[in-house]
Amino acid sequence: MASELVGRVLIVGAGIAGMAAAISLRRVGAEVDLVDVDPEWKVSGAGLTITGPTLRAFRQLGVYDEVAAQGYVGEGIRVCGVDGEPLRDVPTAMPPGSGVCGSGGIARPVLHGILSARVLAAGVKPRLGVGVGRLDQDAEGVDVAFDDGSAGRYAMVVGADGIGSRTRAQILPDAPGPVYTGQSVFRIIVPRPSWVHQRHYFLGGVAKVGWTPISDTQMYLFAVERTPRRMREPSELRRGLVDLLTPYGGHVRRIRESIDEATAIVYRPLESFHLPSPWHVGRVIVIGDAAHPTTPQLASGAGMAVEDALVLGEEVGARGSVAEVFAAFTARRGERCRFVVESSIEIGRLEQEQAPPQEQTAVVERALAKLVEPI
Repeated sequence: MASELVGRVLIVGAGIAGMAAAISLRRVGAEVDLVDVDPEWKVSGAGLTITGPTLRAFRQLGVYDEVAAQGYVGEGIRVCGVDGEPLRDVPTAMPPGSGVCGSGGIARPVLHGILSARVLAAGVKPRLGVGVGRLDQDAEGVDVAFDDGSAGRYAMVVGADGIGSRTRAQILPDAPGPVYTGQSVFRIIVPRPSWVHQRHYFLGGVAKVGWTPISDTQMYLFAVERTPRRMREPSELRRGLVDLLTPYGGHVRRIRESIDEATAIVYRPLESFHLPSPWHVGRVIVIGDAAHPTTPQLASGAGMAVEDALVLGEEVGARGSVAEVFAAFTARRGERCRFVVESSIEIGRLEQEQAPPQEQTAVVERALAKLVEPI
């Protein structure tokens, strides 16, 4: 029924949301075209922190075992002071029967490799270096003009093209855009000591520092600073990160002392917004960061993207028209994604105010407890 309902689907963007959507829609019989403007289909960045609900979404997508084998899965978040001494542990256990751990991490390129292999195995071959120049809709479909001069007609178009989504601008030209939150983040990959078995936060300083294991041998360290929006020059990154970590003791101090000119440092300003529902016009919808880009404080951006893809596939398999699919999708996703965005921004606000660690972790605990609810 699904292929008759949606016919041919175009997914714009082959990141986490787009790849998950391709896998999910192929499961229910949809014919999928996937395009991405990046001619190399590569991914940048260091590591990705994963919550229990995100691991549950990966399980539903069918990739949990690979994520667990190639990344890290475990339990709990250890909250420490600036000196590195533990303050308390935040539980992360998922409900019995969920079949997943409560916390995890993985290198972004590794996750990209897992998902891209599944996309290809599903019979979807992305067209790379290709963007969408124009979308023209009528009651029966969408005519798409691509940047390379080709064209196609689709029953449904899914914009999964990220925070700067061109699809969003095409269908919702007056929609809000990304807003800088007042914080930027440094990330580096470092060796994982044998005694590190869980995520760590180091709170109470001018920055929020933490690390997440991403494999048996590696973890990534992040440091979030409050600063006016700026893009640091590559030559500034090492000194900026070292200065930010200077007040910290324990193993963070040892990591700081190991940072040199050869250390690969990823730096980006944190931007966010929540697109008011609905996220669709006619037969075109946006998902993932195109609709609800969130800051990393709640470690749920990837999870929300994969959940979007899963729900879209479920509704395509259950509904009788594209309009019904989009209405049901909006009802299931709008409030949950708004909650993630607003909770993440609230945690960032508390960090910038240097609120006591217990106030910061209380928001994290409440949010994780909410996200454990079924999607």
